[in-house]
Amino acid sequence: MTISYWATGTTLTSPPLDGDAVCDACVIGAGIAGLSVAYELAAAGLAVIVIDADGPGAGETGRTTAHLMTAFDDYFFYIERHLGPQAARQVARSHAAAVSRIESICAAESIDCDFRRVDGYLFAESSEGDELLSRELDAAHRAGLEEVERVSDVPTGKVALRSALRFPRQGQLHPLKYLGGLVDAIQRRGGRVYGKTRAIEVSDGHPATVRTASGARIEAGHVIVATNTPFIDRFAIHTKQAGYRTFVVGLKVPRGSMPMCQFWDTLDPYHYVRIAGDLDAGYQLLISGGEDHKVGQADDGQQRFARLVDWTRQRFPVVDEPVFAWSGQVMEPVDGVAFIGRNPGDTYVYVVTGDSGNGMTHGAIAGMLIRDQITDRTNDWAELYDPSRKSVTAVVEYARENANVVAQYADWLGKDDGMALDAIPAGGGHVVKAGGRHVAAFRDVDGVLHTFDATCPHLKCLVQWNSLEQSFDCPCHGSRFGVDGSVLHGPAKSGLEPVDLTRDEQHRH
Repeated sequence: MTISYWATGTTLTSPPLDGDAVCDACVIGAGIAGLSVAYELAAAGLAVIVIDADGPGAGETGRTTAHLMTAFDDYFFYIERHLGPQAARQVARSHAAAVSRIESICAAESIDCDFRRVDGYLFAESSEGDELLSRELDAAHRAGLEEVERVSDVPTGKVALRSALRFPRQGQLHPLKYLGGLVDAIQRRGGRVYGKTRAIEVSDGHPATVRTASGARIEAGHVIVATNTPFIDRFAIHTKQAGYRTFVVGLKVPRGSMPMCQFWDTLDPYHYVRIAGDLDAGYQLLISGGEDHKVGQADDGQQRFARLVDWTRQRFPVVDEPVFAWSGQVMEPVDGVAFIGRNPGDTYVYVVTGDSGNGMTHGAIAGMLIRDQITDRTNDWAELYDPSRKSVTAVVEYARENANVVAQYADWLGKDDGMALDAIPAGGGHVVKAGGRHVAAFRDVDGVLHTFDATCPHLKCLVQWNSLEQSFDCPCHGSRFGVDGSVLHGPAKSGLEPVDLTRDEQHRH
């Protein structure tokens, strides 16, 4: 697997849960969303337990670029069209509140995570992009972001960007240092954070219960599932969002050679840039992300890195070859807004998902919103982020996403590119037809072949090999599995089923 810049210098570990437990709130997932919720609940006086299958920040938060934006990833005019002008205003207010909340937590808890306010520029390089900027400027003003302004000739240190919108007072930080500060603050308030503790079942009720892979049982007044995508639903959320892989490169720029700003373009797939920190010998690290594709529907990570590097070189004063390259996963809701609140059909179980490109601020929003729901406070954002909401105007997007999923099932029926098991090299993987079935096969460095049923346990879609991250990825709902068959990313709850091809062969004869 690739390793992010953040993870190279910061590792957060927590002990496993070693028995049954009781608490007011059990949070599943120790990324930005889970730890933000846990912090807010602990600060409100609740007894909190956080569990994570790996450890704090080990999931997608450790692979973010950590832009804290009021410049909304899916555009304010898009939100207006699908959810109305009031929804656009609430999106603007909630994300601005999230950046401010993160800033205030850093100050209150003395979290040293390189937080700073910076200007952000959404820029266009074509007439179509100019038209988009005009629409977005008007929509941002209607949403209450009156300080957003149209600017020209914005310097990048290499070129002047002809046309852009300036979003003042955006934010950025080191995400894992921030999570480490949240863990410390939660524990100071009596909360408990456990790693290597995988939740496998959640039951709504009073109390709600969580069962772990080791057999432990946690009784809680409330359960919050903050695992990037929920593993507790088969259909409720997964038909309304789609998983995308996103790519990041880190390149050196001479210190002071470019402004300390964030940049986002209007291309599709789009690109985004920020300065991450200081390197040795007079250089800073610029991180550039983008070139997204749907999970399991491409295996060309190196080409995407190359395109990202080329795009960045043309616009920013980078030198030498990339010093970091990694990928991550985001969940894209079809109407553009995250799902935060009570899980559809449940009373005491909550979900946080649909982060899109604003995962850091969505996590902070989740902390404030779910805290208010659990402590019976009014929150004006509850209806906007309600996981049960329906958007009539987004029906075309719903249909398009689900048609794409149906196409993956159709692909399942005839999938066979003719590769033989013997042709898989050491360190390589592939999905092949063998023993009358589709098999996910990986050959380790010692030449030993590991084989699994290639159907995803979630809803039986056919996984695909991801050579960059050495994983088998589901193109339907975004589940990912390691080369040992274990779950890396939900919604699947269990791993790929091992297959003994020798025994299959004996049965056939």
